[in-house]
Amino acid sequence: MRAAPTILHLDMDAFYASVEQASKPSLRGKAVIVGGLGPRGVVATASYEARRFGVHSAMPTAQARRLCPNGAYLIPRFSLYREVSDQVMALLRALSPLVEPLSLDEAFVDLEAGGVAFDSASALATGERLRADIRGVTGLSGSVGLAGSKMLAKVASEEAKPNGLLLIEPGTERELLAPMSVRTLPGVGPATGEHLRRAGITTVGELAEAGEDELVRMVGRAHGVGLYRMALGLDDRPVVAERDAKSVSVEDTFDVDLHDRVRIRGEVQRLADRCVRRLRESGHSGRTIVLKVRRYDFSTLTRSETLRGPTDDPGVVREAAARLLEGVDTTGGVRLLGVGVTGLADYTQEDLFAQAAEAEAVEAAEGAEGLSEPLGEAVPTAGPEASLDPWSAVPGSEPEPAVERRWMAGLDVLHSVYGPGWVQGSGVGRVTVRFEQPGSPPGRVRTFRVDDPELEPSDPLPLVGAADTDTATP
Repeated sequence: MRAAPTILHLDMDAFYASVEQASKPSLRGKAVIVGGLGPRGVVATASYEARRFGVHSAMPTAQARRLCPNGAYLIPRFSLYREVSDQVMALLRALSPLVEPLSLDEAFVDLEAGGVAFDSASALATGERLRADIRGVTGLSGSVGLAGSKMLAKVASEEAKPNGLLLIEPGTERELLAPMSVRTLPGVGPATGEHLRRAGITTVGELAEAGEDELVRMVGRAHGVGLYRMALGLDDRPVVAERDAKSVSVEDTFDVDLHDRVRIRGEVQRLADRCVRRLRESGHSGRTIVLKVRRYDFSTLTRSETLRGPTDDPGVVREAAARLLEGVDTTGGVRLLGVGVTGLADYTQEDLFAQAAEAEAVEAAEGAEGLSEPLGEAVPTAGPEASLDPWSAVPGSEPEPAVERRWMAGLDVLHSVYGPGWVQGSGVGRVTVRFEQPGSPPGRVRTFRVDDPELEPSDPLPLVGAADTDTATP
């Protein structure tokens, strides 16, 4: 524990939803829900306006629609979220070399290591300056907690939400924590919280009064000792700048259970290719291939295969995933599939046998006629992938003509006359677009045919400074 509150925890406020509100002026102050839009979609983030209706993350989208029928339901735009996250993390790294990201919108910072804070006054000034810088660079708000430990800094940022700052002076931890719910402490989830409630323990103060021996008896030694220390406000974990990734994985939940074995194999192959792309982007290779299958009855199976050495070869990962699938009974239907790679390494030991087989296949394919897709490339498929890549064509045994685009709510578009905008909705051969951009007044709405040649998908505009560009507006 430190004698000064020089550990900072930043948590951006309703990050995905806030990015969407900043990007779409007509949604500012409105209920915005970001997540899957299908029958089995799940809420990723809800704006504070939507939370007043009881909507929260991890809630089924169908339930959210019943609670907040007039909210704006949008698909996630992860490329933009990552871009904004990079801007925020750059501001944090300007403060200190010790920055520990927890997610796109959350991180710990050791201010003392950066020489920017040594006492309460300098820590407070640094926290306020950081919030102002984040607002200036991204247009978004973040909540900041300052304390002498990571646990207390995170508690402080949660108490400061939304758009606030709270500093916990060393020596006041127990007084501050005592009236809080036990669920405030890290590692106390619904099950542990209910177990403690049945024992008459609902606050952190009651947890501390119970004593270490009683907590060990109730929840086991490892968890009990940790709970008691946290209840006393004790936490000596350092801020760690680099946290090595342990695995890379992708998964899709399907709107309708898959029964066709050929379709299931195709989805696994597509997921394997997506997983390898993420693996390469992270600069890693991996030894163990993992297949995840959730069946119609919600039972979840995982199968894994460990290779001779680490690889980032898509052919090797596809083949391993296909072998794993052969050992899984999919009778009755599949609602979720996932492919992952674990045992990550920073180098690749190439599978020479797989490469040789692929080279022979390429030579054979070069002499074939009518090959509609390059060998080894993923063929776009229908299904949940279309929600993130809505311009994909549905594959078939013969080359397919161009198919109708799927204009998902929230997607960025560009019209040759009206300029940039976003999809507000689509159906019965029409797509409705609101033409506006970050920094502009709320824009006008226009409707087009889904195949209008003047309307195209586009990349997201930056949240700050976009209104100064020379793009056309209605």
